[in-house]
Amino acid sequence: MLDGLKTFGQAVLHAGDGSVRQIPAGLYEMRVDGGGMLQTYGVGVAGNGQPQARYTESGWSGSPLAGNGQAGRIRWVLEHSYPQLNDLAGLAKAAGAVSLTAESAAAGTQVAIWRLADGVRVEAADPSAEKLADYLQRAAGQMPEPPASLGLDPGDVSGPVGSRLGPVTVRTGARSVSVIPDAAAVAMGVRVVDAEGKPLATAANGSRIYFEVPAGTPDGTASVTVQGATKVPVGRVFTSGVPAQAQIVAGSSESAATATARAAWPPPAPPEASATPAEAPDPGAGSGAVALGAQSASLATASPDEERLATSGSSAATPVIASLAVGLVVLGGLVVLVLRKRPLDEEE
Repeated sequence: MLDGLKTFGQAVLHAGDGSVRQIPAGLYEMRVDGGGMLQTYGVGVAGNGQPQARYTESGWSGSPLAGNGQAGRIRWVLEHSYPQLNDLAGLAKAAGAVSLTAESAAAGTQVAIWRLADGVRVEAADPSAEKLADYLQRAAGQMPEPPASLGLDPGDVSGPVGSRLGPVTVRTGARSVSVIPDAAAVAMGVRVVDAEGKPLATAANGSRIYFEVPAGTPDGTASVTVQGATKVPVGRVFTSGVPAQAQIVAGSSESAATATARAAWPPPAPPEASATPAEAPDPGAGSGAVALGAQSASLATASPDEERLATSGSSAATPVIASLAVGLVVLGGLVVLVLRKRPLDEEE
C-alpha cells in the first residue's frame, strides 16, 4: 500500500500545449502486506501515486515500461543515485553540483527517470537537483531487468490424472520459502512434492515443485503458494491498475513476498479409432502424424515418397499397376495349364 510522497523537491513540467506547471518530484514510501517497506519513484510524469492505493509487483512487460528501450537506463539511474548512494557529497561531486540534500537528490533522480520513461521536457527547480538530473541522464547505461523478488515459473501446469504435474520452478532471493498447498487439494489426496516424490514444506531458489495427482481423482484444479521474506530488487515495478501511477523500486527493506502457481488435470482424451487397412497411413508419411491429430495436414501435403516419385516421372499409382500386372500374369499361367491339361484328359 502506498503511503505517499515522503522525500521530495519541485520540478517544472513543460506540457505539449505550451503550458508550464510546477509539480512535486521525489521518493514515495510503500508498506508491504505482511511486513516491510519500499522506497519508490514514479514511472510516469502524468499521474501522482495516490496514497492508500494498493499495488502489485510486476515485470517490465506488464507495466508502462513494456517495449521502452530506456527501461534498462532507468534501472542504472536507480542503482547509481539516491537512496542507493547515500554519499550525497560524492554524488554532488560526480554531478558537478555545489551540494545535495536528500530532497534535492530525490528530485533530481525523479526528473531523470521521467525524462527517460516519458521523453518529456521537465527540469528540477533546484539548480543542484537539475545538475544531478542532467548527469544521470547523460551517464546512464543499459542494465538488464531485475528478477522477481519471489516468483513461480510457470504459473500454470496441467496433465492427466495419475501423474506428477510440473515442474514449477521457484525464483527468489530469499534463503528459504514456505510451501503451502491449498486445503481443497490436500482433501482430494493431491500432494505437493519434489522431483523424488517427497512432500515439500520449504523450498529455495531453483527448487522444483510438482503436483502429484492420484489415479481416480475427479478432474479439477489445485494451487500452491510460496511465502518468504526478501528484499525487492531495485528496478522492479509496482502497478495499481492505473498505468500513470506505476511505481519503480529504488530501495527495499526485508519484505514479505508471496507467489502462487496452479495445476489442472482434465480427463484424458478418448482413444482414437484404429485405422482400417484402407485408411492406413502412407509408410512414407511422418510417423505418428495421424495419431497426433494431424491427419488433415498430412493429407494436404505431399509425402517425401510422393515428391521423389514426381521427380522420377512415376506416380503414387505405380505400385497398384505393378500388382495388377503380376495378377494378370498369374491368371494367364493358370489358363495355359488348364488348356494344356484338357487334351490329355481326352486321350485317356
